[in-house]
Amino acid sequence: MFAAYVSDRGCAFIDRQLYLPQDWTNTPERRTAAQVPDGIGFVTKPKIAAQMIARAIAAGVPFDWAATDTVYGVGRLEMQLRRAGKGYVLGAHATDQFSSWIDKPEVAGTAEQIAQALAPEAWTRLSAGDGTKGARLYDWAYVELADLAVEEYNEALTGLWTRGLLIRRSLSDEDLAFFSTWCPAGTLIDTLVRVEGQRWAIEDAFETAKTELGLTHNETRSWHGWHRHVSLVMLAVAMMAVVRERANRFTSPQKRKDEAKLQRWCDGLSRKSAAWPHASSSAGSSLPS
Repeated sequence: MFAAYVSDRGCAFIDRQLYLPQDWTNTPERRTAAQVPDGIGFVTKPKIAAQMIARAIAAGVPFDWAATDTVYGVGRLEMQLRRAGKGYVLGAHATDQFSSWIDKPEVAGTAEQIAQALAPEAWTRLSAGDGTKGARLYDWAYVELADLAVEEYNEALTGLWTRGLLIRRSLSDEDLAFFSTWCPAGTLIDTLVRVEGQRWAIEDAFETAKTELGLTHNETRSWHGWHRHVSLVMLAVAMMAVVRERANRFTSPQKRKDEAKLQRWCDGLSRKSAAWPHASSSAGSSLPS
């Protein structure tokens, strides 16, 4: 399992943890053969995710939002992120229950039931970010469930934050995806969609790490071997992100030379255009003064 950090400058992996199923942790001979430390026990994926978030917060990683898929659930992570003062867009299951309260329009039922009951005008078409084939367009709906005083969860913050349900609908087959949300009151659906769309940047980073940097090209058979290999790949991904971001700030000498030649050509056209007669004198026309 990995924790990734995404910004407008790129994506990098900042944490990793090996998930061991119970048949591993409960088999001493397998643990010994793989050199798994004695203190390592079975931990669920949601709990690992919570540990990674806690480590990021303790390390002072500057982030405002967290996004996950449905593997990690919502309950435990929701409370953790609210107490930390972080917004979130967490993948939810179609069968998860949601309900509104405190002056919000009455809504109650599973995520799927709420989605099916929405009026056509509740949906808006937005891009979750650019992909290899252009904008990733979906239909989206956002249901505000309650405005709550954020200081109930984090004394350092004041004001109202909104508990909500974000729903994504595929254009091709109308397949639905659901997300539990928490954000400052008044946050637009565009912002929530952009946060959810950042997970594609993580998927792209995984693809690069696997195909270009050998994330899965290993036959490690020990606890330490896996961590060493994965840590090296994580470092390479981070370095590539930094190099790419810095390279994008500049243009190559050849590109600057070509751009200069193009600019001179355009300037030449402008001078010729200014000197070219726009109408004949026999037609009684003249250039404006």
